Amino acid sequence: MSPSREDIMATLGAIPVADGGTLVSCDLIRALMIEGGQVRFVIEAATPDQARSLEPARAASEAAIRAMAGVTAVQVLLTAHGPAAKAPPPSLKIGQHPTPQQGGPQRISGIDRIIAVASGKGGVGKSTVSSNLAVALAKQGRRVGLLDADIYGPSQPRMMGVTARPASPDGKTIIPLQAHGVTMMSIGLMLKEDEAVIWRGPMIMGALQQLLGQVAWGELDVLIVDLPPGTGDIQLTLCQRTHLTGAIVVSTPQDVALLDARKALDMFVKLKTPVLGLIENMSTYICPNCGHEEHIFGHGGVAAEAARLNLPFLGELPLSLEVRIAGDAGTPIAAGDGPAAQAYAALAARLVAGGMA
Repeated sequence: MSPSREDIMATLGAIPVADGGTLVSCDLIRALMIEGGQVRFVIEAATPDQARSLEPARAASEAAIRAMAGVTAVQVLLTAHGPAAKAPPPSLKIGQHPTPQQGGPQRISGIDRIIAVASGKGGVGKSTVSSNLAVALAKQGRRVGLLDADIYGPSQPRMMGVTARPASPDGKTIIPLQAHGVTMMSIGLMLKEDEAVIWRGPMIMGALQQLLGQVAWGELDVLIVDLPPGTGDIQLTLCQRTHLTGAIVVSTPQDVALLDARKALDMFVKLKTPVLGLIENMSTYICPNCGHEEHIFGHGGVAAEAARLNLPFLGELPLSLEVRIAGDAGTPIAAGDGPAAQAYAALAARLVAGGMA
């Protein structure tokens, strides 16, 4: 007559283990099967080390079951769980409400200067200027960071040729990426390329706070902040919470762009943020075939506005097909040579010479 399950468990309940208790009291028996006179079961340890210590108990249990009436064969397996599964890396949530801050604008540890690049309206090439200025400054030996603060329309990942997702070892600190000698970070690196950011103001402000304060920027001579167009939450949060060296306003020379540029300038005045100067982008176009120069958007309007407001005019940047192609390809034109690159090099040199970068 075959032994019952109760009889076998009672026998195993008398087999002691090295750590104290018995095979049954320590809940180590698994997959007990009785087929006629054949008995099979598994002793399952928590770790490989525990499994090795259970070998005497395995041998004793096999001998004890084999000695029972009606048992013709015994098979006892000793196994251990594999190493504990590694916990997934902490997830980093971007886009939470900002935390309170006392004491006015704060400096960011390790960063000497922070320059905001702004525009009154979209489409004037502010992001192109930001990426190329960052690369041009890096080529002049400066330690440069680039923060894409255009939360709704981040474009720096494409312009800088970066696609990897930043790491966050502890779910709090963000490790920025490197491109063309520049340390860069963008919320676009945390999202799918075609994924929209549909957030209200508090989440936008919280995201900016994270991108400034939780990114491991390291030691930088200058951090370039590519702002969204306009005079909204991002600009207000940046100027009120972060100690800025100043702002650069980019505009095309046409009247409609200058109307909005004046609003951006007025905002910085009201927020007590120094304006380092104005840049006239798309100032001139030279036909690559015949060399004819044309002022498609007008010419000289930004220089005249800077003179009227007694602000520095930092220079003119051309409208160039090469600049657009380079940005779309992820290699800013300033990384190479040629007239467009030289224009950005001159702009960077002026900022360095003036102690602004």
